[in-house]
Amino acid sequence: MEDKFLNNRINVIPRPLVIQELPGIFTLSNDTIIIAAAGCENELRLFKNNLKEDFNFEFSDKTDSKSVIKLILNDNQVKDESYHLHVDVNKIEIIGWSTAGIFYGLQTLRQLINNEEKLTIPCVHIEDRPRFQWRSFMLDVARYFKNTSTIKQLLNEISQLKMNRFHWHLTDDQGWRIEIKKYPKLTEIGSIRSYSQTGGWNSVTFDNTIHEGYYTQEEIKEIIQYANERHIQIVPEIDMPGHASAAIASYPSLGCDPQQPINVPGEFCIHDSVFNVANSQTIEFLENVLEEVIDLFSTSDVIHIGGDEVKYGQWESSTEITKFINEHSLQSPADLQIWFTNKISNFINGKHRRMMGWNEIMGDIKLHHYTIESDILTKEKLAQNTIVQFWTGSLDLLNTIISHGYDVINSYCEYTYLDYSHYQISLEKAYNFDPIPERLPEEYHSKILGLGCQMWGEWIPTIDRMNQQIFPRLAAYAEVGWTSLKNKNYQNFQ
Repeated sequence: MEDKFLNNRINVIPRPLVIQELPGIFTLSNDTIIIAAAGCENELRLFKNNLKEDFNFEFSDKTDSKSVIKLILNDNQVKDESYHLHVDVNKIEIIGWSTAGIFYGLQTLRQLINNEEKLTIPCVHIEDRPRFQWRSFMLDVARYFKNTSTIKQLLNEISQLKMNRFHWHLTDDQGWRIEIKKYPKLTEIGSIRSYSQTGGWNSVTFDNTIHEGYYTQEEIKEIIQYANERHIQIVPEIDMPGHASAAIASYPSLGCDPQQPINVPGEFCIHDSVFNVANSQTIEFLENVLEEVIDLFSTSDVIHIGGDEVKYGQWESSTEITKFINEHSLQSPADLQIWFTNKISNFINGKHRRMMGWNEIMGDIKLHHYTIESDILTKEKLAQNTIVQFWTGSLDLLNTIISHGYDVINSYCEYTYLDYSHYQISLEKAYNFDPIPERLPEEYHSKILGLGCQMWGEWIPTIDRMNQQIFPRLAAYAEVGWTSLKNKNYQNFQ
């Protein structure tokens, strides 16, 4: 079937797989009814609400009409995100391979509505499915807290663009943003800092305004339900063993030097404080935290543990940790990190979830914050079912990760970091990102599950600043994740 834009009437982001324009238009009128298959009640309710909010339109409550929209669930055994959308002058049919497919078909239909004298939709036949199964947007709320209404608005945006994962970066050095009932000091102390760095990475300027905020578990349950209704799975991230200053400020015994308590820092840099993973009480703490997180995010099949930018200085200077490394026949702090990561992975696997982390969890990436002594290949190997989020390094490193059998989310910072300026990552550069690098061997392609785009929070203290960074590049990443390569065209996208 031919894909064509005869009169440029069909403008949909992300661009569908197959588009065949047909003559005529469908008009939404007072007589139009909508009929949904059993199981599609949620999608029907949301679509009705969308049309009421967008156009003040309500469907007729008649049981029969010549003007009808039908939502049909395909009885095929394959349940994926595919859908077909067919519009003729009197009838619209959306056939979904799952309720997610129905939802995505309705998002396409929303974009096709023309609001001029009447609400009209061009006649068209569309067949559509995503290129990648994983299409995520990450928001860092640890550096600057964002309230629940802001989170919901972002979930609305990404769901309209057919993105299906919300990666929620909930903890870091500068703030702990999730209520953990077993450890109340994490939010009583860890969610509050007394100052914040301003003006950029090398700045010595600070805003001495107190910054605070966290999500109660009831608020998180509300957000989870809101996301699930829009076919978005949340990936909660609890950073460990580094990026741990807020937790250690709350409970000093978790750190490598409990006699030197720290405050929640306001400098946006890589901090020295790391968890003392040789201490069984620290492991118990982290497992208890993860147990509450897993119970809370009951519909999430992946738990992210961070694992990036771990500074090994405190481990190297600790006699307790040096003794632990020797007793466990480890060769370096990098080995210790993988030992720890696998211990956490086993715990998460025991809860029937997969663990995910940034690519430093592989233990063999060379970055500036490692010492020469510890910047070596490790003898320890990462647990096999771990998902690795690739954010920095060479194609050789990506090849190494995949050759060891790991699934990968490609979040290469030079293309997907929304905190980078629009000059550094232009809309066109974002659009042209391919999660499967050109020189990646074909047998490795299936190990790239998809992409993530990341909104790191160090320099977005306000909603306006956040939105300036996210949009319009978010739409480009949505098309990267959904649209087939042969259908991508930056000029059409603009």
